[in-house]
Amino acid sequence: MQSTIVINVVGLTSRMLGSNAPNLSRLAAKGGARTLNAICPAVTCSVQATFLTGLLPNDHGVVANGWYYRDLSEIWFWRQSAALVGGEKIWDVAKARDGDFTCANMFWWFNMYSGADFGVTPRPIYRADGQKIPDCYASPGELRDELTKNFGPFPLFSFWGPATTIASSEWIARAAIHVRITRNPTLTLIYLPHLDYGLQRVGPNDPSIARDLREIDAVCGEIIADAERDGANVIVLSEYGIMPVDRPVHLNRELRRAGFLAVREEQGCELLDAGASAAFAVADHQVAHIYVRNPARLDEVRNLLASVQGVDQVLGPAEKSFFGLDHPRSGELVVLAKSDSWFSYYYWLDDDRAPDFARTVEIHRKPGYDPVELFIDPKLRHPKLSVGWRLAKRKLGFRALMDVIPLDDSLVKGSHGRITDDPADGPVFLSSKGVLLPEGTIAATSVKGLILDHIFPEGAAFQTSAKDRGRQYA
Repeated sequence: MQSTIVINVVGLTSRMLGSNAPNLSRLAAKGGARTLNAICPAVTCSVQATFLTGLLPNDHGVVANGWYYRDLSEIWFWRQSAALVGGEKIWDVAKARDGDFTCANMFWWFNMYSGADFGVTPRPIYRADGQKIPDCYASPGELRDELTKNFGPFPLFSFWGPATTIASSEWIARAAIHVRITRNPTLTLIYLPHLDYGLQRVGPNDPSIARDLREIDAVCGEIIADAERDGANVIVLSEYGIMPVDRPVHLNRELRRAGFLAVREEQGCELLDAGASAAFAVADHQVAHIYVRNPARLDEVRNLLASVQGVDQVLGPAEKSFFGLDHPRSGELVVLAKSDSWFSYYYWLDDDRAPDFARTVEIHRKPGYDPVELFIDPKLRHPKLSVGWRLAKRKLGFRALMDVIPLDDSLVKGSHGRITDDPADGPVFLSSKGVLLPEGTIAATSVKGLILDHIFPEGAAFQTSAKDRGRQYA
């Protein structure tokens, strides 16, 4: 077996290789680089599940970052149990091949209770008084204390929210190197999200992205240097490319105006009542699942949404099958945005009626993905003082709402989810072993097989043609 490191640099595209990414460019030049065909939806949880199983969402079941749980009548995003992912995982195949194989999963999603030998993932402590304390979950349990002792608590607030910085990716990288040194896993999966933040805030064409790229390239350089210590193979890949956007689309507001979406009132605020709604959207970047209670109204809903500006396609049963999205968790319809648009989760018609969590970083309570959480409300005259005052009240034992997020979705300038029109704007696959790469574009369903080829380069069972790789490990 050959020790292998897979670095997931979120948002990296072939256009970004060059002087601002010397370490990644050097890796590509010495080894090999290929364009990676994304799946739809091109979002984190779905793509990572495909990478690890070799399957599309209709088989592994991860149809988005979140979906409507019909048996609960609730929408949930960012669940972490590995049991939600169907199919045989890469570590299962590798362990069957060689019983000495081990895997470290450093922040790839669905990390908890998986077959990986070592795992670390964000897991804040939610106190009854409203405090959210940065922390992580690790398996085995003692690894959490070990990493905290060596590197401090996981910097949760630089991992997501308006205070994101390179610090979280640096922490993940150094923790991964520590695990490699102390546990010597055969396969190490590393998730580095830093580049994603600026790309969503300001879009891929903003000059500030060059700084973000240099920062993440330096972090990758540390990992690549560690790989040289034991001669490990290095793979760098990305999940999707981010496109510039300037049009938020409010599908839930359209459905509400047409009488499909129901809300319930709590203390003057409105909550989306999914179970009582005839139809509603679960928005996730540029893709939205539309759940329609009565099949007889499917065409009515479809025609309404097809007429909305910014909507590119409305997928019914046949089209969902083409995209690999015909799964029971999917909506009865799936809507794709135009390349310059994205879907907000907003359902209220008056901002004064928005729920209290709408103005906070609250990834689990919002019935859809909210990139506006990356911004501090520009209406706050002294934002640092505003945040500090709220934190001080919490530390004194008072409940305080961290309501510093705006309700202005026009701030978002980058999004993803649909397959990019130009492959050069999409994801990439780089390898230190170019001889193991097929010619041409790599399918996302082939990533599992290619990683296994890097681990077992001598195994005849893994010397398959490029066109067969996806089937071999599916």
